[in-house]
Amino acid sequence: MNTSVLAAGTVGNPAANIAIFALFVAVTMVVVIRASQNNTTASDYFTGGRGFSGPQNGIAIAGDYLSAASFLGIAGAIAVYGYDGFLYSIGFLVAWLVALLLVAEMLRNTGKFTMADVLSFRLRERPVRTAAALSTLTVSLFYLLAQMAGAGGLVALLLDIDSRAGQSLVIAVVGVLMIVYVLVGGMKGTTWVQIIKAVLLITGAAFMTLMVLTKFSFDISGLLGSAQEMITGSTNQAVASRDVLAPGAQYGGSETSKLNFLSLGLALVLGTAGLPHVLMRFYTVPTAKEARRSVVWAIALIGAFYLFTLILGYGAAAIVGPDRILAAAGGQNSAAPLLAFELGGVLLLGIISAVAFATILAVVAGLTITASASFAHDIYASVVKRGNADEKSQVRVSRITAVVIGVLAIGLGILANGQNIAFLVALAFAVAAAANLPTIVYSLFWKRFNTRGALWSMYGGLISTIVLIVFSPAVSGNKSAMLPNLDFDWFPLSNPGIVSIPLAFALGIAGTLLGGGRPEDPEKAVEMEVRSITGVGAEKAVAH
Repeated sequence: MNTSVLAAGTVGNPAANIAIFALFVAVTMVVVIRASQNNTTASDYFTGGRGFSGPQNGIAIAGDYLSAASFLGIAGAIAVYGYDGFLYSIGFLVAWLVALLLVAEMLRNTGKFTMADVLSFRLRERPVRTAAALSTLTVSLFYLLAQMAGAGGLVALLLDIDSRAGQSLVIAVVGVLMIVYVLVGGMKGTTWVQIIKAVLLITGAAFMTLMVLTKFSFDISGLLGSAQEMITGSTNQAVASRDVLAPGAQYGGSETSKLNFLSLGLALVLGTAGLPHVLMRFYTVPTAKEARRSVVWAIALIGAFYLFTLILGYGAAAIVGPDRILAAAGGQNSAAPLLAFELGGVLLLGIISAVAFATILAVVAGLTITASASFAHDIYASVVKRGNADEKSQVRVSRITAVVIGVLAIGLGILANGQNIAFLVALAFAVAAAANLPTIVYSLFWKRFNTRGALWSMYGGLISTIVLIVFSPAVSGNKSAMLPNLDFDWFPLSNPGIVSIPLAFALGIAGTLLGGGRPEDPEKAVEMEVRSITGVGAEKAVAH
């Protein structure tokens, strides 16, 4: 998912874009303030009082999941690479089947506020919560970093801000808004921002899709043919030689390239079921049935959106052309904004760019509340205070943590601005798939699983993923790397999923068997099995 910078070379009217941005921020801020008036308990702040219905939560999950990278990155990848770009969409959508079938309902039944609630249910609480919180913070920070730096690049294109200081200011503004949303609204406010953003994003993409299809008289074959003609007519020989209607334009080269795609696909498909900010959304509904409904709604909305990106990507190739897209300072990520400008002029561009900006705001707010809740509930309340922290102190610590994380994300986002940050998104998914998913699956389905297995799996997955990424081509050794002037890429794949994910599963088995291979608390293991399947004893909705 390429969220790399969309820098200057503005299109449209910066004043109109700013006005539409400001309108969105004003409306959502009113919603957040109204939603926050009922925040009286920790359950209200962390999970919205479990008061959201399945459809509402499903829309919010779609809002949480469809980042700016989904909109800009996938449309751009399809516009330039065709079929291979759409493979991103397929990977991200199929991932939801894993989440639905394996974790959604059982997590809702077993947990309370965070992922660590499930992992520590029948294992030694303090070491497991510490490991889970570290994993959550790592995933959230890398995801945050990509979104923040992406915000700088997106707004640079749309507001004609080409100085580094100006882009840094934009990143700081995004960070401050994110902190305000989380401090004021908690999970309730954040959820409503995500619902509004999801409706705007999916409606905007549907409207643009309809305009593209209308332009080609709803002849999809004609659209695809025109896209291929524009590609073939490109002045760039590497682009002109591509067949964008068949696989292989991006991943059809060497065996390493094919293996890299397999590794990326594995991380994307398995990573979703381990993303902390997605898992936390299952706790905002009152029952397991609503958790299932929310995932079904999310799958339907996300699936529809990714079908729209197929039309938008090929539409951008046919209407804008690959040469104009690649000539824009943002490269392929400028495909969707350029297409909006061609289809509807300044007004549509302003609306679509405001939607993309809203997307970044909603995603970073969701990530921040997840990370701050994990620290407050898992590290502060359970490890530091050994379970003796009251709800008010947990919420206070969470708010302080949100400010710290926000400031850290602003600083790192400014540092990463202008760098190739695509690997950060892939890293977040790879860490989630390696560090979180094996432990979640073993905790839910393997009675003999024990604390040593959990710690080996989580720390092994976390450390191996980060080490392999650091020594991969994504960080050094080529022009598109984050550190292009250095060369220490001894690991050939940009994404380590194909190595680190099986390793984490294997470490979980090895640690369990070496740790005695028997349940540490047989009664808790039985209770967890019954509770995860039936929901008996699960957290109930809070009535106000």
